[in-house]
Parts: sequence; C-alpha cells; structure tokens
Amino acid sequence: MLFCLFAFSFPEWQPHFVFLETPHANEMMALRWLHVVFGIVWIGLLYFFNLVLAPAMKQCDPKLRIKIYPELMPGAMGWFRSSALVTVIAGLRYFTIHLASDAKLAGDRSLIGKWFGWWLLVWLVAYVFIYALQLPAKGILNIPWLRVIGVSLVVIAASWLVLVLNGGPYVSNAHLAISVGGGLGLVMLLNTWGVVWRVQKRLIAWSRLSNEQGVPMPPEADRLMRWNYLTARTSFWLSFPMLFFMGAASHYPFLSTIAR
Repeated sequence: MLFCLFAFSFPEWQPHFVFLETPHANEMMALRWLHVVFGIVWIGLLYFFNLVLAPAMKQCDPKLRIKIYPELMPGAMGWFRSSALVTVIAGLRYFTIHLASDAKLAGDRSLIGKWFGWWLLVWLVAYVFIYALQLPAKGILNIPWLRVIGVSLVVIAASWLVLVLNGGPYVSNAHLAISVGGGLGLVMLLNTWGVVWRVQKRLIAWSRLSNEQGVPMPPEADRLMRWNYLTARTSFWLSFPMLFFMGAASHYPFLSTIAR
C-alpha cells in the first residue's frame, strides 16, 4: 500500500492511456481481438482432436469409447463450430476494411466488390476439389500421398490465382496475405460445418443409442469416421500456412504485385 502511494506521487510513473478517437481504429482492434480469441478456441480444438483425441480413442476399449463419445463430443463440437463461425465472420469484416482502404487509394470503390467476388469464387471452386479429395475411396484414390499432392496443388493454384486477380499497384500486403490466409480459413470453415459437424451429429446419435439401448453401430459409421478423419487432417495441415499468412498480413510484408 505504501509503495503504491509512493509510486503514484511521481506523475511520470503513472500509467496513461486513452482510447483512439477514430471509430475505425477501435473497430479494427475489436475485430482483431475477436478473431484471435475465437481463432484460438477453434484451432486449439482442431489440434486437440487431431493430436490427442483421435489417437486416444483408437486405444480405448470399444465399450468405453461408446460411453465417452456421446458425453464428450456434443460440447466440444458446439465450441468448435461456433468459434469457427465467429472467427471467420470477424475476419471477413476485417478483410473488407482492408479492401475498402485499397479501393480508396485506387480511387475506385467498385473494386471492393470485384476483389471480394473473385476471392470468394476462387476459394469456393477450390473447395469443390478439396471436398472431393477428402472423400473416402478405395484403390489408388486412397493413397495418402496422392491426396496430399492433390490438395496441395489445388491450394497453390487457388492462392496464385487470387493473388493475380486481386493484384494491382494500390493493393497492400495485408490485402494479399489475407486473400490467401483467409481463403484457407474459409476452406476450414466449410470443412467444419459442411463435413465434420454433419458427420459428428450422426456419430454422436448412434453412439448414444448404442450406449443406452445396446443398438450396434450401423455399417455406415466406419465410412463416416474415415471421412471425418480425412477432413480433420486436411484442416489440420492447412492451418499451418493459414496461420503464417494471417500473421504475415501485419508482421511480414513480403507480398506485392509490383517488382521491387
């Protein structure tokens, strides 16, 4: 107590802070905070599923697994899909602010819609191919390295295309980096809601029914578990370049469409 009184007796030791007067700057900070907090929840659960839960479930006794699964997964999937949605929504708003800033520099506000439209189209088309490459298959299509090469080629092609389409003399590094990192985040969101959650709803229901009434898991369960595994692994590996490009948007200005 005495130390605090002594410290605050010196004005130069007192902390000083003030919120920025521009609503734009405050919104950007709020969006960053939301994006980071919910992104940590989302990616943290993704890593938990891939690195901890999946190996542990493989080693569990099947009877124990049936008891654990319907108790653990509903809550985990609730946080997983909700945090993914909030992360991407906040990220999209942050992205459009950068688009608006670059369009203002270019003197053409219509570029906002053009840039966002190309970005969305490229990554939705890319996801169609990635979705197909994640489907359970037999024979040559089930070879892991073929899937890896296929997904890698699609991601590289989509990244290159969106950089070309959205490039220009007034386009910032943040715009370009988020065009790639945000695109990968969009793919991961579509995986979360379009595959993982759809599969998990059925697996949770079947597991609960099996645990409570002794009903055996249907034959389709094996295929769905395989599909869930392949999709989760794809998102797991895509998270690494995604996080790099999102970090590079503010901290590593290496992208430009003008030779330097």
